[in-house]
Amino acid sequence: MLTTLPGLIDAHVHLRTPGQTHKEDLSTGTRAALAGGFTHVLDMPNTTPPIVDRATLLDKLARVRERAHCDVATFLGGTEANAATVAKLAGHPLVVGLKLYLGRTHGPLYLPHLSSMVDHLRSWPGIVAVHAEGWHLAAAIGIARLFGRPLHCCHVSREVEIELIRRAKELGDRVTCEVTPHHLFLTEDDARRLGPLSDMRPTLGTTADRDALWANLEVIDCVASDHAPHTLEEKRGADPPPGVPGLETTLPLLLNAVHEGRLSLDRLVELLYGGPRGVYGLPRQSETTIEVDRSARHVLSGDTLYTKCRWTPFEGMPVRGRLVSVTLRGKGVYVNGKVRV
Repeated sequence: MLTTLPGLIDAHVHLRTPGQTHKEDLSTGTRAALAGGFTHVLDMPNTTPPIVDRATLLDKLARVRERAHCDVATFLGGTEANAATVAKLAGHPLVVGLKLYLGRTHGPLYLPHLSSMVDHLRSWPGIVAVHAEGWHLAAAIGIARLFGRPLHCCHVSREVEIELIRRAKELGDRVTCEVTPHHLFLTEDDARRLGPLSDMRPTLGTTADRDALWANLEVIDCVASDHAPHTLEEKRGADPPPGVPGLETTLPLLLNAVHEGRLSLDRLVELLYGGPRGVYGLPRQSETTIEVDRSARHVLSGDTLYTKCRWTPFEGMPVRGRLVSVTLRGKGVYVNGKVRV
């Protein structure tokens, strides 16, 4: 029996365009999105070059128009020197927010100084998404409160962080958050098994951290894949870059959690559609739905993926629940395991 859901939204992806298209590109990444049930994705700005001004933004959006197979919007990236200029681009309809990297991760964007974070939170007129862990997360929540800015906390992974966000919400702060499937379903025990394929930012947490995310599920606004593909050669090299693919495994993992009684189907829809729409004020896509077979059994495998990197940290995991079709604005773009665009 098939269940119809709205086209899903992934609020955190890295489509690697421009500059890193050997890992992924707009065509392969958006095909992977459709194969995962996502009809709208929000792309991160830490590309090469990063999306940090008008010229890089317009170049990125021109590439999107030419090559994307689903809806793509983008973040602008904050640097040490662009707070005033980047704020002028906030009204662009395909800019969903400003991304601040307050901890080191893959890519050229990193804000090491408190003054830069303050400048951006003072001048940016909309929502600010942060890569922030530990003390950086606490600082971002506090400074956003001082300036009355809405703050979105990306890929929350630790017990203390989700408890901090819960308290901030209880106090009325304008704070939202997301978690990733890899932090919901994997721990540092899996990292030892997976080796460099588990290297990501934030790193995998303890069993207690993972359990705290599930225990505070009502605090979480959305699940986002943080789809961050790298080639197997890079991951197995001397200096493996952090990040794992996730566009095509997020939905089956959560459908399996529904089957196991860990969350309801309504909550799944809220985490993968209503939540990200609300956080970023995204438009509704007309005549856009997906169909899933909640009883179908299959095994997750990199061999079946559309993403260019073709591997997954969930290799060999059996799941219950599978995507059957995707309709985007009245057109069938994914049918019986095949992307048709």
